[in-house]
Amino acid sequence: MLKRPVTVTKTLLISLIKTTPFVFFSSGYSSNSTSDCDNTCVLQSNESDYENGWERLLKPFDLNELRKSLPGITPCQLCKLLELSPDVVTSMELFNKAGSQKGYCHTFDVYYVLIDKLGVNREFKVIDSLLLQMKEEGIVFRESLFILIMKYYEREGLPGQATRLLLDMMSVYNCEPTFKSYNVVLDILVAGDCHKVAPNVFYDMLSKGVSPTVYTFGVVMKALCMVNEVDSACLLLRDMTKHGCVPNSVVYQTLIHAFSERNRVNDALMLLEEMFLMGCMPDVQTFNDVIHGLCRVTRIHEAAKLVDRMLLWGFTPDDITYGVLMRGLCRTGQVDEAMALLNKLPCPNVVHFNTVINGYVTTRRIDEAKAIVYEGMLNTGCKPDVFTFNILISGLCKKRHLSSAVKLVDEMAMKGCDPNVITYTILIDAFCKEGQLDKASDIVNEMSAKGISLNTVGYNCFICALCRAGKVNQALEIFGEMPSKGCKPDIYTFNSLISGLCKDGKIEEALGLYQDMLMEGVIANTVTYNTLIHAFLSRDAIQEAFNLVNDMLFRGCPLDQITYNSLIKALCNAGAVDKGLGLFEEMMAKGITPSNISCNMLINGLCRTGKVNAALEFLRDMIHRGLTPDIVTYNSLINGLCKMGFNQKALNLFDKLQSEGIYPDVITYNTLISWHCKEGLVDDACLILYKGVENGFVPNDTTWYILVSRFVKEINRENQNFSYAQFW
Repeated sequence: MLKRPVTVTKTLLISLIKTTPFVFFSSGYSSNSTSDCDNTCVLQSNESDYENGWERLLKPFDLNELRKSLPGITPCQLCKLLELSPDVVTSMELFNKAGSQKGYCHTFDVYYVLIDKLGVNREFKVIDSLLLQMKEEGIVFRESLFILIMKYYEREGLPGQATRLLLDMMSVYNCEPTFKSYNVVLDILVAGDCHKVAPNVFYDMLSKGVSPTVYTFGVVMKALCMVNEVDSACLLLRDMTKHGCVPNSVVYQTLIHAFSERNRVNDALMLLEEMFLMGCMPDVQTFNDVIHGLCRVTRIHEAAKLVDRMLLWGFTPDDITYGVLMRGLCRTGQVDEAMALLNKLPCPNVVHFNTVINGYVTTRRIDEAKAIVYEGMLNTGCKPDVFTFNILISGLCKKRHLSSAVKLVDEMAMKGCDPNVITYTILIDAFCKEGQLDKASDIVNEMSAKGISLNTVGYNCFICALCRAGKVNQALEIFGEMPSKGCKPDIYTFNSLISGLCKDGKIEEALGLYQDMLMEGVIANTVTYNTLIHAFLSRDAIQEAFNLVNDMLFRGCPLDQITYNSLIKALCNAGAVDKGLGLFEEMMAKGITPSNISCNMLINGLCRTGKVNAALEFLRDMIHRGLTPDIVTYNSLINGLCKMGFNQKALNLFDKLQSEGIYPDVITYNTLISWHCKEGLVDDACLILYKGVENGFVPNDTTWYILVSRFVKEINRENQNFSYAQFW
């Protein structure tokens, strides 16, 4: 009889088979002569000087009995040999040779053991051929075999193959799948991010009359929630009872989490109440999901009340519960309330302290934040970590207290908390924004001395600062050394350089860098395109700008308000106001809300081209669409009306804007005074000036220049007329 198998190598198994007179393997593995020789060796196995390694391993077996069994091996013995087999090749040799015995037939168990070994070794093509062989031999399939194969597909990340096998079970192998197979496949699809396919498999399950379980519903609901079909998941919740399933806690928790993540907190609260009514007990994580959702929609008071209800119902809030609530209080500016909650906690951790410290830093109460570190944390025995110091250092840098920030870095090192790359990057960013590039370089040297390398964010700080300072060539040098330092440039790196090159008038180089960026696999964003488009438009290269717009759309990058405004301004300046209006309508059709800037540019363009009536009509349309005209709007219209000789209409519009609470500026008054002077209506111009001064208008140099110039012309003309009269 065979005892419990032990580990054995392929050579040992082959040696074992060779010791039998039965020709078990194909040529190359055994012959009669070699078998005799091997038998002789085995007879001498008791002699320690000639004992072979495989015999030592097989000592627990009765070797004589094992040899006798091999010539007429049974399926049961083959299963045990297959379990012993070290590799696929040997297993297949054993399987094929056993199958060639006269009167022998493989059983389901033999196939199961062999397929299990093949699955471990990812031999899925061999598995497919074995399944067809089983079908040809008339072996009755069992569901357990298919579930085994499906799980190996899951391990290798092949959800599609698992689904295919499920569909083939009945149609190809005449094995009817139960809920077990469907549940396995649904699990595999969800784990493999095939969330959209899972509901289709579920509905196929229902159409074939397979009754789902509560677990089935839970998995499908999770899949629906992952593709943002939470309402469909809720409908399934209502359908569960039709299939004899009662929702459990997992089902409710899945839906509550999904609703909370999508800020549908009212729905989450309703399900929480229903959960209690159905006798399903939530866990603390369920409450945390709802509390987090309430905090995200700034319903902090309700979140705090829910924590109180947790305590009344016998649930103990955990660290996450209090952390979420404190973060919500800090986000809404209720930092003192968060601090009060922190003081109530029996054992606050460093995350709780960091949350409140960050709240104080965000509200620029840096001294109170430092007090928590040096008093509150030390009193509770909670040691500040690198995140604590980074929050404080960031707060000091935002207040431009850079020397204090540097001292704090030195202090944290003395307290046994080593600064990390984020700590130094915060300092580098602050010094770069202040234009102190030498200080930033000193920090980089300090990092290098400690074995800390500059990351991409740090490089971006330097490159951006150099580009702002007009030192694009130095920025490009730093950019060139990034790959050798193991840093990959990102979109912010390229955008800074492209902006710097455009400001330096090197548009061709900027365009070349844009092409390099695409070759590097970095996706250009709207900022990239707007920078290049603005550069081309500043050169009046409108066609090149529109070529970039086409490239922008081709690559799936949407135009934003800045893009449209730049193009509209360029078209209006070029006199193509109609095309500008077309772009404005396109912008509206795409759901981009226009600003006053867009409207003012078009009104100004219409007035400059003499289309004042069209400009007034556009103004009415602008008000109808909910936009409020500003003084720039009215200045353009007043200038346009005066230019067309409609001074009275301009004055009427001037009176209207005052009645609407829009205060005229110096440009308004100077425009009216200038045009009245040009028309020779100097008295009216002076009257406008006097009324303006009464209403708080302070004339500037331009105002006096307009009036004095007109007076001089009048005096010269009168003197000239007087000279002519005297001459005659």
